[in-house]
Amino acid sequence: MRSHALAWRDFGLPQRAQLRDLAAHATQPNPFFEEWHLFPSLEALDPKGEVMVFWLEDADGQALGLLPLKRELGYYGRPIPHWRNWMHANCFLGAPLVRAGCEAVFWPALFEWLDSAGALPMFVHLAGMPLETALADELEACLARSHRAGRRVHVVERAMLASALEPQAYLEEVLSTKRRKELRRQRRRLEECGAVETEFLRDDSDLQAWIAAFLALEAAGWKGKQGSATANDPDKAAIFTRALHGAAACGKLERRTLRLDGAPIAMLASFYTPPGAFSYKTAFDEEFARFSPGVLLQVENLDSLSDPAIDWVDSCASADHPMIDHMWRERRRIARYSIGIGGAARQALFGALLAFEGTVA
Repeated sequence: MRSHALAWRDFGLPQRAQLRDLAAHATQPNPFFEEWHLFPSLEALDPKGEVMVFWLEDADGQALGLLPLKRELGYYGRPIPHWRNWMHANCFLGAPLVRAGCEAVFWPALFEWLDSAGALPMFVHLAGMPLETALADELEACLARSHRAGRRVHVVERAMLASALEPQAYLEEVLSTKRRKELRRQRRRLEECGAVETEFLRDDSDLQAWIAAFLALEAAGWKGKQGSATANDPDKAAIFTRALHGAAACGKLERRTLRLDGAPIAMLASFYTPPGAFSYKTAFDEEFARFSPGVLLQVENLDSLSDPAIDWVDSCASADHPMIDHMWRERRRIARYSIGIGGAARQALFGALLAFEGTVA
C-alpha cells in the first residue's frame, strides 16, 4: 500500500482513470470530488496549484482513497497553521472518496502522511463530513483507537429526502391538506396563463442552451441583484458549465424544468450518484412567484422516491432553508472535525487549542 500527495496538475490520464474507478466503488458518493467536478474547480480557483491531492493505492496500483488538501496559515483569523480538506462555495460535501471496505485503511494512512508533511501545521480541519455513514463511523473509531487529539467541533443539519413512501404518500405526510390544496390551486392558476409542462432529462440533449437559460434565470432574480448569482462570477459559471457537461457525459446529471409556453420558469440540476443523489442548483422566475414555481417543481422531484437505485437525496441546502425544509422532512447531519497531527509536542499544543473550541454531540 502506498500513500502520497500529488500536486493536482500532476494528475495524468492514468490517475484520472483510477479516480473514475474509485468514484464508481466509493463507500460514500461525493460528486464534488469526482474528476468532472474537482478538476474544473481547481483550474478555476487554484491557479497557483497550491492544493495537493492525497492519494492512497494498493500494491497493484488500484486507488483506495482521495482527498484534496490545502495548507493554511490562519484559522478563523488566528495565525494557526493547519491543513484542511479543500472545498469551495459550490462544493457541498467534503467527504473523501474511499473505496468501499477500505475505510479502516484510509484514515490511518491519511493521518500518518499528515504527521510527516511539514513541521508547522498543528492539525487538520475536515469540513463537510456526513455523519451516520461508514466513513464517519470509522473516522471516529480511528480517533478512539489512536488516542489522537481531535473531535467534532461543529454539526449542522440540512434537508434530506429519504423515505420508503411513494411520492404522493410522502407529500400527504409532510404537507398539510391546506397546503396541498393551495399548491393545486397555484398549478391551476399557472395553467390559465399558458401551456405548462415539466421536462425531465438525464442526458446531454441541448445542454449548453439549458445551462445558458439557467444562468439567465438565476441572474434575473435576487441573487443577480445582490451580485451572488453564478453568472456574476466567471469562475463559478465556468465550474457550473463544465461540471454539468462532465456529469452528463458519464450519466450522472439530472435536469428538471417547469416551462410555461416553452419558457423555463423553474429549473433544477441534480447529480445522480446511486445510492444517493445531490440537488446541486435550482432557480425560478420571480415574476411568477405567486404560483410558487420552485415548489411545484420540487413536487415533481419527489419522483426520486420511486427510483429503486436511490435511497436518499441530499438537498445541499443551508440549514433551516425556508422552502426545502418544509418539503423534505429528513435531515442529514454534516460535521466539521479538528484533529491533531505531528509529534507529541504538536499534539500537546493542539490539545490546548482544542479546549477553546466548543464540544458538540
